[in-house]
Amino acid sequence: MKKLLLLAAALTTGSIAYGQEKPKIRVTGYLETYFGYDFNKPTDNNRPGFVYSHNRHNEMNLNLGFIKGNYENGRIRANLAVMAGTYANANLAAEPGVLKNVFEANAGLKLSRNANLWLDAGIFSSHIGFESAISKDCWVLTRNISSENTPYYESGTKLTYGTNDGKFTVAGFYLNGWQRMTRQDGNSQPAGGLQLTWKPTATITVNYSNYLGTEGADSVRVQRFYHNVYGIFQLTEKFGVTVGFDYGTQEKEKGSNEINVVLSPVAIAQYKISGNWAVAGRVEYYEDKNGVFISTGTANGFKTTGYSLNLDYAPISNAVIRLEGKLYDSKDRIFTRDLNAVNHNAALTASFAVSF
Repeated sequence: MKKLLLLAAALTTGSIAYGQEKPKIRVTGYLETYFGYDFNKPTDNNRPGFVYSHNRHNEMNLNLGFIKGNYENGRIRANLAVMAGTYANANLAAEPGVLKNVFEANAGLKLSRNANLWLDAGIFSSHIGFESAISKDCWVLTRNISSENTPYYESGTKLTYGTNDGKFTVAGFYLNGWQRMTRQDGNSQPAGGLQLTWKPTATITVNYSNYLGTEGADSVRVQRFYHNVYGIFQLTEKFGVTVGFDYGTQEKEKGSNEINVVLSPVAIAQYKISGNWAVAGRVEYYEDKNGVFISTGTANGFKTTGYSLNLDYAPISNAVIRLEGKLYDSKDRIFTRDLNAVNHNAALTASFAVSF
């Protein structure tokens, strides 16, 4: 009888499940408050339309806060996180109902006893770009333009394989669309993507990601093909560099051989002054002449260079206080100040982020 009871307990806890691991349940959270000041003083208190994170002017607010539950037993894994904040308001405005408050919701199954091969389905963070919605994990407080205008999240299925030494990972994606939880009305075509990540050492990460899908209802849908490549290099214990390049194309019309092009190079350098202090600078350029993602209605379209300077103070390992100055310099007068069109936009943003 005692042996039967022990066996029943093992089955209940999953301790003799595939992988021979006991289930692990963790609850974590993240909260980031911020104050932003746009020197162009927008009357509606919103930063420029291509900015989705930290996008409110002259007010203290919550950018992103979430509670996350994670389950894993060696063969099965699952994540569920619900959120609130101005990030959610701006980025998930098109999602229906309570989906606007879903940060992450996915479940995965390990397909091999010996290989690191997983099949996951649900809603998860985007595979494009090196800057996520969690500002604390990024070198600069606010996102670069290409990160703001590529998906922060995606829904669908992904198949991931990683080598046992952790140096190479490949993932294939079957998606509902470009930053969509639900399929676009009238569009019957799924989207897809690929991600290749190489980590030859603990201080180097090289990544290539792409996306292939269509935009618009089936009768007029156009094909979008997007590429993102970046490298993160921790050159010394204190100094690191990140460089990235995005290149995307989209048909001008359904079946057309003519395409619109979007491109964006970006470079970031970070220096850790001490165990508590760090400084970082970013230079970026974003070109979207034909308004694929950012429409301006001007002769040259969106051709903008961005400059950012960031200062961090981390009083403890799981909290950081940040200050960033940012300047956008555009070829055309796409910004507004005192009811006049201008080429420049400057802003200061301060934030306090805590993970727990």
